[in-house]
Amino acid sequence: MDLVDVTIVNIAIPAIQRDAGATFSQIQWITAGYALALGAGLITGGRLGDIYGRKKIFLIGIAGFTVASALCGFAANPEMLVASRILQGAMAALMVPQVLSIVHATFPAHERGKVFGLFGMVVGLGAVSGPLLGALLTEWNLFGLEWRPIFLINLPVGIAGLLLGRKFITESKAPRALRLDLVGVVLVTLGLLMVLYPLTRGHELDWPVWGHVTMAGSLVVFAALVAYERRKAAQDGSPLVELSLFKVKSFAAGIAVQTVFGVSLGIFFLVWTMYMQVGLGWSELHAGLTGVPFSIAVSFAAGISVQKLVPRFGRKVLQTGALTMAAGVLIYIWEADRYGAGITSWQMALPLVVMGLGMGLIVAPLTDAVLSEVPREHAGSASGLINTVQQMGNALGLGLVSVVFYGVIDEDVVPQRVAAEFAHGFENALWWVVGVLAVIFLLMLGLPRRPAQHIEGAESAPAEGPAGAEGSAGAEGSAGAEGAAPAETPEPALTR
Repeated sequence: MDLVDVTIVNIAIPAIQRDAGATFSQIQWITAGYALALGAGLITGGRLGDIYGRKKIFLIGIAGFTVASALCGFAANPEMLVASRILQGAMAALMVPQVLSIVHATFPAHERGKVFGLFGMVVGLGAVSGPLLGALLTEWNLFGLEWRPIFLINLPVGIAGLLLGRKFITESKAPRALRLDLVGVVLVTLGLLMVLYPLTRGHELDWPVWGHVTMAGSLVVFAALVAYERRKAAQDGSPLVELSLFKVKSFAAGIAVQTVFGVSLGIFFLVWTMYMQVGLGWSELHAGLTGVPFSIAVSFAAGISVQKLVPRFGRKVLQTGALTMAAGVLIYIWEADRYGAGITSWQMALPLVVMGLGMGLIVAPLTDAVLSEVPREHAGSASGLINTVQQMGNALGLGLVSVVFYGVIDEDVVPQRVAAEFAHGFENALWWVVGVLAVIFLLMLGLPRRPAQHIEGAESAPAEGPAGAEGSAGAEGSAGAEGAAPAETPEPALTR
């Protein structure tokens, strides 16, 4: 539900803009609002599961996500749609962190490999099917509902999840759950909003002074967050952000990579959708099918990177991924400039495959690389923080679209010039992505160099890596709940 919902919306954004009359900033908030609410709530969602019961919080999350999906599907105006998307993200923050925690608490170590294999298959299916499903549902215009079925499709899935979850999931809690850090949640969310809101609205409002002041003020909020989290850690050992983790060089570098990588993805996918459907005038189905080579390439490269390449070459695989992805973006820039409005899906296939291969080399092993030197007792907190910063980076990238894309195109251009204007904006945004990938390459120098020898139970690490990226903030508590021996915890794939 979560993965499909993230990918399915992008392909339908131009249809939402046409049918609902949404402004450019509202379009950004339809995607950024979800990412912001999800990212801000992941760690808290995991701890709620530890305290009150993972089954209970999981079912509340599914019920809330289903209701929020209905509100999105029947939104009367863009404002209601944005608010419903934010609610959807908040409910996903309750639902998603419980998944791995429930698996860990329910299955013994020798069975988890099979479960994570099924989990990985569902993750891949969600990532690949989302754009196609969104394209088909929008193109079919079921019952004259235009784009709305992309949200309403969650209703039968959510109801089935509730019924099956109530019957088959066993309740579990952590024996020594950490307390909630609500002040930390408020400070993180406030600081991010002070950056994202003026960044998203700035172009539309001609960059008012209050926007610059608000963004500068966010630095004060983040400084207050750091000071409060230090005091919180000293008082009761349950801060929202475990600052001691940042003393680990590989973790600090990895968190920076995750954040910046999220920025690049936030910029690319929204701009790419607008370029194909508004600039080139392609249908949702045409755009959705164009992305299939990218999805296949990501899945292929992700599989071989974890199983064959990283154990042998270490962090060079991730750095090669960053360079490969940058090469694909450069090819895309060249093709967009050369072919203009006459570019075809077949011509886009080459840069998309190259980009997909590069992305696959990064996404699968990155989580294990970031966690490689983190103490076991902080593995759950660190895993939740990884996904949190990636979602925040994604939201920041979506906010930057108003600068790198909308900021360079003429929104009142005559129809004959729309393709040229959007191509210009697309190329400008892609140059930003290239710059971001260069920064990622340099940050990866802080990751561990060589692979470690796997210990018993480590065979599930590849599947657990991407899953951890979905925010298993409660995994640590789960291990405690089951009294798992250290050997049952997968050893991270990389060490220095």
